[in-house]
Amino acid sequence: MSAAPGDRVLVRALHGADRDGEVVAVRGADGGPPYVVRWARSGEESLFFPGAGTVIEPATRAGAG
Repeated sequence: MSAAPGDRVLVRALHGADRDGEVVAVRGADGGPPYVVRWARSGEESLFFPGAGTVIEPATRAGAG
């Protein structure tokens, strides 16, 4: 799994509510985890290690295409 700042994180929960947030920093090598994520619902930032049910949606990058 790879991410970059600005990408969207979607976590599909088996129990409880789904979560979504924005990657604000990547701490691993070559875009790998862990990620610092700002969660949409609370606005809080936390260190996040993705697991099963996690989807990364790439942000639209200027000049991409």
